[in-house]
Amino acid sequence: MKWGIDVSEHNRPFDWHSLKKQGASFVIVRLGWGAGHLDSRFYEYANGVLDAGLGLGMYYYSYALTEEAAAEEARFTAALLKDAGLPPEKLSAGIWLDMEDADGYKERNGITGKDEITALCLAYLSEMNKQGCPAGLYSSCSWLADLIHIPALPEGTPLWCAQWGSACDIKEAMLWQFTNSLPLEGQLVDGDIWK
Repeated sequence: MKWGIDVSEHNRPFDWHSLKKQGASFVIVRLGWGAGHLDSRFYEYANGVLDAGLGLGMYYYSYALTEEAAAEEARFTAALLKDAGLPPEKLSAGIWLDMEDADGYKERNGITGKDEITALCLAYLSEMNKQGCPAGLYSSCSWLADLIHIPALPEGTPLWCAQWGSACDIKEAMLWQFTNSLPLEGQLVDGDIWK
């Protein structure tokens, strides 16, 4: 079983070499969010992960309310990856669209329906394909089951399911975020398993 973590600027820095010695295989780092926001620790964390010989992945948290805004987030993602010298083949833990509503922004702006949310996912993922950076989709089990029409996504889109507990109910998910409270180096982080 391969396990790893996902992190952002909200996490304190890690000793990546120590993390690898503890058995981690990969780290997925937040690249950014919304309309052109770069995670302040992305370059630092990505370089540290690669230097330690861990598999690197990245995710981008979407705040898009329109399909064009989602496509623009994808173009920004692809441009940052190019600037960082990180083509898809260097990202063994994948490129991921983070589609959720952790702070209620989408709901406050009336984005609550399955068709709307699926269209936003499709716009981002399709644009990433055009940019030569195929991406997968991260979301909660409930969103993947009820608010995103998976068959409407580009064929073969990988899924990363957040469902804290002892099992992942989205059988086709290739990556499972099983906890948000994995204790490592004095902090609690998101823990992930390749299924």
